[in-house]
Amino acid sequence: MAEPMRSRLLVLPWEAAIWVLVLFALLLGRLLSDAFLTPDNLGNLAANLSEIALMALPMTLVVIAAEIDLSVASTLGMTSSLLGLLWSMHVAMPLCILAALAAGALAGLMNGLLVTGLALPSLAVTIGTLALYRGLAYALLGDHAVADFPAFYTNLGFGNLPGTAIPNPMLPFALLAAFVAVLLHATTFGRRLYAIGANETAARFSGIRVVRSKPLLFVFSGLVSGLAGVIYTFRFSSARADNAVGFELPVVAAVLLGGVSIFGGSGSVIGVVAAVFLIGVLQNALTLVDISNDVLTIVTGSLLILSVLIPNLLRQFHNRPRGG
Repeated sequence: MAEPMRSRLLVLPWEAAIWVLVLFALLLGRLLSDAFLTPDNLGNLAANLSEIALMALPMTLVVIAAEIDLSVASTLGMTSSLLGLLWSMHVAMPLCILAALAAGALAGLMNGLLVTGLALPSLAVTIGTLALYRGLAYALLGDHAVADFPAFYTNLGFGNLPGTAIPNPMLPFALLAAFVAVLLHATTFGRRLYAIGANETAARFSGIRVVRSKPLLFVFSGLVSGLAGVIYTFRFSSARADNAVGFELPVVAAVLLGGVSIFGGSGSVIGVVAAVFLIGVLQNALTLVDISNDVLTIVTGSLLILSVLIPNLLRQFHNRPRGG
């Protein structure tokens, strides 16, 4: 009797478990503070995780393909600095935004070419470009901040969708999440990504053009990081070189906690979306009771470790020899 019960528990989708944890986190937040479930606080919660949520979507594709991009937060900072610099030089705002998006895409292209063209490990490459892009951000703005942006654009950053408490940045996240979900789960390109992540050598022999596919993922990651940089700049009405420092950790944590295997070849968008909200809810609830940022970092790091440890323990438990 115990064996069938164990089998049923093991096939419980990881994504479903994460959504259950989201519900428990919401309950915890309500118990910790009466202000937690108010519309204003929930709107603030959603706004604060918007850039992390955006960057987690292309990161999902990258990790499924058995790669990683640790430069996303630095790309956000670099594109924010570029936007601020151009605006301070009296460049029209639409051109500033286009330049920031283009810079993000070029940063991603550089990552992709180094990984595929020179066959370098993405971990090492993006650790290097993490420092490089952050250094470029400081080269563009130094320690200065640009803050005099037009009200129309800053309202897009911290305003709400008409008639709701939903922050405006949640709209591009929802649209992008739908796009990535369809791309990953309903197209040939998505199936090829799973094949590349599961066994790149076999994927090559089956005719999948790995050298073409992987750079596209990094370009997409850079482009979305650029978009996150634009949103972050308008949301805080401030372009600074140190914007989003440390955001790499919650982005990677959300992807892995959402069920995407660090070894590639498995994962889903719905699990990553659930993990993004789980991290956001926990951080918001703890902030309401004056928990320090250091503790929040410890919580996020612990979730990252658990997201790698638990699936591997379950896999070992499932594959162990059975007596009898």
